[in-house]
Amino acid sequence: MKRFKHIVFLCLAALALSSCLTSKKVNLLQEPDGKNIPSYVDTLSFEDYRIRTDDRLYIQVYSVDENLTKLFNHGGNSQYLRQQMRTGSGDMYGTNELYSYLVDDNGNIQYPMVGDVPVRGKTTREVKALLEQELAGLVKGVGNYSLMSVDVQVINRFFSVIGAVQSARVPLIKEKVNIFEALAMAGDIADYGDHSKIRIVREIEGETTIRTFDVRSKDIINSEFYYIEPNDVIYIQYMPGHTFGIDHVTTTISVVATTISFGGFIYAIVQRSINAAKAAKEGGK
Repeated sequence: MKRFKHIVFLCLAALALSSCLTSKKVNLLQEPDGKNIPSYVDTLSFEDYRIRTDDRLYIQVYSVDENLTKLFNHGGNSQYLRQQMRTGSGDMYGTNELYSYLVDDNGNIQYPMVGDVPVRGKTTREVKALLEQELAGLVKGVGNYSLMSVDVQVINRFFSVIGAVQSARVPLIKEKVNIFEALAMAGDIADYGDHSKIRIVREIEGETTIRTFDVRSKDIINSEFYYIEPNDVIYIQYMPGHTFGIDHVTTTISVVATTISFGGFIYAIVQRSINAAKAAKEGGK
C-alpha cells in the first residue's frame, strides 16, 4: 500500500510539472529564431475597408442651409446616434434599421430622392464623393447647395473571439485594430491557450479563408496578420496535452489523495476484520 501511494504521488507530480508554462510559450514580441518562433515577411498593408453586401451605412448631410440639413437627415442628435450604432448599443431600439442604409444583394443602398446608389466595393470616402455629387445635382439652385458635405460611416462592425479566451463578439470602435488590441478587448488569451497557432476565419463576399500565425513573433507587427477586419473570427486553441490547467491538476491531486485515504481506511477495516476472524478461528481450535 505504501509503495502504491509513492507511485501515485510521483505520477501526479510529473503531471503537474508537465502542465507548467514557460515564458517561451506565452511571451509576446519575441525575436524570431527560425525554429520555434517564426519570422514573417514584411507584407504589412492596411487598406481602407471596402463596403460589402449586408453592411449598414450611417449617412449624415451637413449644410449651412438648415432646410437642406433637415431635408436629408433624420433629425436628432447625430453624434449620439452615430456612437450608438457603431458600438451596437442602439440595436434594442431598432436604431440601426431606422437611421442606416442596408447594402442589398445588388450592392446598392436606397437613398431618398436619389434612388439606387452603388456602394459595394467602394470605400466610405468614395461613397461620400459620389453622394455629394448626386445631391449637388439634385438641389442645384436651392439655398446654399454648394456648401453641402456628407459623412459616411460603416456601422455595426464587429469581430468575434472564441476558444481559449473569454469568448465575445466585440464592436470595432475605430478603423484600425491590431491583433494585440483585439485580444486585449476580448480579455486576453487564457492559460494554456496556444499562442503559436492563432487562427483567423475571414469571409469576403462569400469566400472564406483561414489564416494561421504565431502571435509570439515580433515580426507579426510587419505582417499581413497584424490588422483584423470586420466580421473576423479569431480562434485560439488549447496547447496540445494541456486541455486543463494547474487549477484542474490541483483538484485532481486533491480528489486522488482523498480517494487513496478513503481506500486505505477501507483496507484497514477489512484487514482488521480478516485478522479478527483468523484470531477467533485459531482460538476455537
